[in-house]
Amino acid sequence: MLRCVASKLFMRTCLRSFPLWRSAALLILLTLMSTSASPISSQYLLYVGVYGKGIHAFRYHPDSTQFESLGLVGEFPNPSDITTDAAGRFLYAVSEADKGNGAVGSFKIDRASGKLTALNQHSSEGVAPCHLAVDRSTKLIAAANYGTGSVPVFPIEADGSLGKLSTLLTAQGSSADPKRQEGPHAHEIVISADNRFLYVPDLGLDKIRIYRINAAAHQVVPNDPPFVQEQPGTGPRHMVFSHDAHFAYVIHELTSAVTAYKVNATNGNLEAFQSLPATADGKPFDGAAEILLHPSGHTLYTSVRGPGTIAVFSVDSQTGKLQGTQTVETGGTWPRGVAVDPTGKLLLAGDQKTNQVALFHIDPTSGKLTPTGQKLEVPSPVAFAFVKAE
Repeated sequence: MLRCVASKLFMRTCLRSFPLWRSAALLILLTLMSTSASPISSQYLLYVGVYGKGIHAFRYHPDSTQFESLGLVGEFPNPSDITTDAAGRFLYAVSEADKGNGAVGSFKIDRASGKLTALNQHSSEGVAPCHLAVDRSTKLIAAANYGTGSVPVFPIEADGSLGKLSTLLTAQGSSADPKRQEGPHAHEIVISADNRFLYVPDLGLDKIRIYRINAAAHQVVPNDPPFVQEQPGTGPRHMVFSHDAHFAYVIHELTSAVTAYKVNATNGNLEAFQSLPATADGKPFDGAAEILLHPSGHTLYTSVRGPGTIAVFSVDSQTGKLQGTQTVETGGTWPRGVAVDPTGKLLLAGDQKTNQVALFHIDPTSGKLTPTGQKLEVPSPVAFAFVKAE
């Protein structure tokens, strides 16, 4: 109503018909009304995957950068990774079991209360599922079984539930480290922006496996080439694409190094052209975890468990090259999951061993981090998903 009253047409009419003193008074009143009225800002639901009983949630207020705990909103054992469909109607999670088969589950999101309603679940057909992703048409979902290296693919039904397993992608082999790389260890599912390719960083094989997506048929098949061969003993863990999809960046767990690649848009192949350490002293270290790109596309972040640090890199949008700009301590030792809030203001670092999420202000120009001093208390937080609230 106030915006209607303050419309330009109304103001012109009033100023022409009112005496001068009344027009001046009206202008002052309208100015006060426009400056004092606070804009209606969006709120978000933050879902947190944990090692524990189930999925936790917070209500996030971007204007004040405050989080209101909603507690446990959906039970599902060890939901170590979570994701949503593009519309924010449904949430999907893996249940990571290190003995026997894990599971993949689907939930309906109540965007008013944040509560999750379980729809259904299926066996992941493998051990220790640790990551999953929904394709960009919301027709299928794939998960990464770390323990057995396999990738199950499920169709997504119209009601958000999971259909029966449509494909199980397997791999064989080993690599240089006899303890960590005795077999395949699929660690993440990454889907290209054009929805044609599905990438699987495999820590155990030192490969980035590549598949082609046929979303309409709910099928994923080996690509040509079927993989990118990494340096032995590096252990590729997670990857992220630049916003223009010309470049890709991979964090290697066993060496804590970041490698930059040029992307072949025709066949999905990756060509490495730069590698940088994600550790403060530049030495190889077994412990790197997450990699993500700021919404601006100009800053890359990686986490390293052990020292408990976040490395910050500037990104040259023309060449794709990285430059290290900062290393910050998280206040914990095991920052596995890291996320940037939808507004790009905050970075969240979930520390699996200290049961807290550390918050950092993000400099809008440099992308560098400053601790806020605020901590969110959550049991063993390892994964995040934001959804716009109603």
